[in-house]
Amino acid sequence: MSLSFSYRHLYYFWAVAKEGGLTRAAERLGLSVQTVSTQVRELEQALGAALLKPAGRGLTLTDAGQAALEMAEQIFALGEVLPERVRDAATAPAVRLAVGISDGLPKLVVQRLLQPIIDTPHLRLLCHEDEFDDLLGDLALHRLDVVLADRPAPPNPNLRVYSHVLGSSPMAWFAAPRWAEAAGRDFPASLADVPLLLPTHHAAARVRLDQWLERHGIRARVAGEFEDSALLATFGAAGMGVFPAAAVMSDKLVERDGLVQVGDCAGVEETFYAVGTDKKIIHPLVSRLLPERG
Repeated sequence: MSLSFSYRHLYYFWAVAKEGGLTRAAERLGLSVQTVSTQVRELEQALGAALLKPAGRGLTLTDAGQAALEMAEQIFALGEVLPERVRDAATAPAVRLAVGISDGLPKLVVQRLLQPIIDTPHLRLLCHEDEFDDLLGDLALHRLDVVLADRPAPPNPNLRVYSHVLGSSPMAWFAAPRWAEAAGRDFPASLADVPLLLPTHHAAARVRLDQWLERHGIRARVAGEFEDSALLATFGAAGMGVFPAAAVMSDKLVERDGLVQVGDCAGVEETFYAVGTDKKIIHPLVSRLLPERG
């Protein structure tokens, strides 16, 4: 493969675009303005398009420059992880699995989903928590091997990812002893008389929970909304209000946090997904997480 431009030229252009001008970019790079300017012009000549144009006392991107910057961001992001990937390969037999965890996914559920691979010899498990859309971007850039989430990846012709159902759990309502008796009396109508803690609409289950409350004629008195499920459970355990959680977590919530399961959230389930970049060629460890299909 032959290239008509130098990655060093691309890096100088990237610095100019980020700094908004040649002078600041030159200071950042420790070079002369003339040197940086020459390198950027050579890149423009190689690509056959102007990338920058004057804007006041500085420079701004042309449409071609914006496209070049977006590609440069991806190229240098991959470059940042290159040394780590090489070191990982050189220190085999470590088995590396980089997992993205959607911030709305309950942490106890994550542990259960990953349990089938925990005892893998020489496993090096890297877990990164972030918003779902950001994790999909990291997956596309191959920074992650798989993303665990409470929803499938949305259709996107520019992003070839595939969603695999790992399992599901019905939801239930939990409360600290302070609210357990009031919440359990005449359930579920009693939920209108106690403070409720709910996930934000950031969570896939929130819409289904709202519909469940509406079906039962419950005008919720929402005392708090949380993006992070662990934080939601923490405030619930502290007695701030009654909250929903996946019933698969019941034993841990009751035994560890002293909570009471006051009732079921019939008809509302939380589904868990593994999102990968290829439905046929998948990381061997990830394939062990997927349910067997007959």
